[in-house]
Amino acid sequence: MALYKLTDFDPNYRDSFGGNDIKGMSVYAEGTDEKIGTVSDVLVDEEGRFRYFVVDLGFWIFGKKVLLPVGRSRIDQQSDRIYVVGMTKQQAENLPEYDERQTVDYDYEERVRGVYRTPPVEASAPLEASAPLESATGVTSTGYTPATPATTPTYDRNTYTYDREPSLFGMNEQNHQTLRLYEERLIANKQRRKVGEVAVGKHVETETARVEVPVEKERVVVERVTPQDAGRPVAPGEATFREGEVARMDIYEETPDIHKETVVREEVRVRKEVDRDTVEAQDTIRREELDVDAPNRPIDRRDV
Repeated sequence: MALYKLTDFDPNYRDSFGGNDIKGMSVYAEGTDEKIGTVSDVLVDEEGRFRYFVVDLGFWIFGKKVLLPVGRSRIDQQSDRIYVVGMTKQQAENLPEYDERQTVDYDYEERVRGVYRTPPVEASAPLEASAPLESATGVTSTGYTPATPATTPTYDRNTYTYDREPSLFGMNEQNHQTLRLYEERLIANKQRRKVGEVAVGKHVETETARVEVPVEKERVVVERVTPQDAGRPVAPGEATFREGEVARMDIYEETPDIHKETVVREEVRVRKEVDRDTVEAQDTIRREELDVDAPNRPIDRRDV
């Protein structure tokens, strides 16, 4: 049973209440003029039904927020007040503190409901049900009657429903005939579905590459030439005749050294971009309007 904050469930909830805002209303103890706090938020179920008021008990317990089941409240739209039915300050102190950052799960609700199921110690007689008063929000109050000790019900997280405890969550309308007007409205939701995929991979291609490398080779050139002074007599001792005289010269040549090396050629970056568009849809919706048939009778119409 998931619970939602009223603003998260319907950001335009004030329009449904004729512009009124239930948040910020003062909270008073039933039968007294003692203010105990203010409504800071409202928790609703998956169908939008009010389940709890989040009450800031600043006038009873400073800095503490607790959950008040709607069945323990009476809304007085004329005085802009919410009256708490059948709750004592001792019960308020025993209630677990509400933290909007935490999840309101079954175990937490059971701690809250357990406090309200316990009759007040100072109550010497059962409290009779207060007359319900329906406000512009459509929330009707109910009275509080302590549970009979002889028949203590048990609850299970798998089967529990709010209807099992009308004293906490019931809407008592037996003394007020109410005609509700309904209207339809279009609800637009989005679903995210996969329409395809793009796979980006790589493979290896081979090709024959050619490269030209200029190389050099040395060779020996032996030239026999006649000097200009050929036939000139040489001085004694200038000419030496030696057997086996040899002239040596190193000869070099270049050979190509060709090998392969791997380098980074380019990078491929893959990302997604979102294209946004607006899809329009239309349908026929219905709305109920009030028809009053009272010939020759004065009608006192009050919009609250």
